[in-house]
Amino acid sequence: MTPMTTAKDRSSWTFLTHHARVLLEIARNPEVRLREVAEVIGITERAVQGIVADLHEAGYLTRDRVGRRNRYQLNLDQHFRHHTEAHAPVRALVELFASVETPPKTPS
Repeated sequence: MTPMTTAKDRSSWTFLTHHARVLLEIARNPEVRLREVAEVIGITERAVQGIVADLHEAGYLTRDRVGRRNRYQLNLDQHFRHHTEAHAPVRALVELFASVETPPKTPS
């Protein structure tokens, strides 16, 4: 531990990235508003927009305009990007986590 690292810093890491969390929220509700995703995850709406753009560009999802809203469709057969997980499709992550109910965000 460096002098600037605190115990709180060490305990704040998580296994899933924001990209994974955004993907899972969309899997749970393909018509979700990005503002709602941001609230659940605890990041800005702008960050969620950037993540959705990344996921779209990489082929993990498509967007269709339905009235004034977007409807997302996931490509669950797309494989993970990192070489250590590239053998597995994203479907494995979604099937593991998407059916798990997201608890309400707790105030900080």
